[in-house]
Amino acid sequence: MEQRHLGRTGLRVSRIGLGTLTWGRDTDEHDAADLLKTFWEAGGTLVDTADVYGGGEAEYLLGQLVEGLVPRRDLVIATKAGSVPAPDRRFDGSRAHLLSALDASLARLGTDYVDLWQVHAFDPATPLDETLQALDIAVSSGRARYAGVSNFCGWQLAKAGTWQLAAPGIRTRLASTQMEYSLLQRGVEREVLPAALDLGIGLLPSSPLGRGVLTGKYRNATPTDSRGASDHMAPFVAPYLDDAATRIVDAVTTAADGLAVTPLQVALAWIRDRPGVAAPIIGARNSQQLTAALSVEALSLPDEICQALDDVSAPVHRYPDQDWSTL
Repeated sequence: MEQRHLGRTGLRVSRIGLGTLTWGRDTDEHDAADLLKTFWEAGGTLVDTADVYGGGEAEYLLGQLVEGLVPRRDLVIATKAGSVPAPDRRFDGSRAHLLSALDASLARLGTDYVDLWQVHAFDPATPLDETLQALDIAVSSGRARYAGVSNFCGWQLAKAGTWQLAAPGIRTRLASTQMEYSLLQRGVEREVLPAALDLGIGLLPSSPLGRGVLTGKYRNATPTDSRGASDHMAPFVAPYLDDAATRIVDAVTTAADGLAVTPLQVALAWIRDRPGVAAPIIGARNSQQLTAALSVEALSLPDEICQALDDVSAPVHRYPDQDWSTL
């Protein structure tokens, strides 16, 4: 699998990443092992997790598989901290919480360091410089090799990235930002992506297949074995089952038919090759699904197909996201 630099850093990652959102909950240890082995054998390196996935079980499962199944040196392990299961607070970006969470993640993962450590979301109750200092401490102490953020909007990412660049050699530059991005969700193109490109921050798209909808499996009905049919995942899929999404899925299917490939391959190739994208994160349920996704490695979409998909899925970007003189 082709490797790409993560943002303007020396870290290289596979251009498709493996997500572990469902590990420890919907994905058991046997399926997790199959997924990781399939990914590694295809040349994949970037494995993304978080301290809250499966209540910590995703990290624990990954830690059990590393070395025994896949050499640690062959993986770029990324995890996240900052989400908290508290009724009165969704995110805690305090230095105390983040560094404690990192130590707990390392213990579950069974490793001395993670390759990429990310703040899971912006915490408005904590000064941003305090949150970012936790990243600096993690990198300077060797517990993390690189640092990034997740779910930061445009101004938050621009502020964080600029702050880190203001003291080179003292503060660690942001390597990445992880955001939902697909043909069904192009909101990051308004401000997040321009900020990331300007600051040299690599984009890691989550839900690159529109929460599974872009595969076309929901076109006629909801498969009984799909996430859309499960009680806890159905609300996650539902927003992308509207008429606007249907038009986009139809266009993806038409393109796939014309190229003699699958809708999954078309949707994934489109997002993989967008400007600023380092590696879409795939959350496959089993090794068969993952193998189907990894088969996109050999596919590059023709320019006219890309343009057609751009047009049918284009978000409305007006003032001030465009040059005012053209409006």
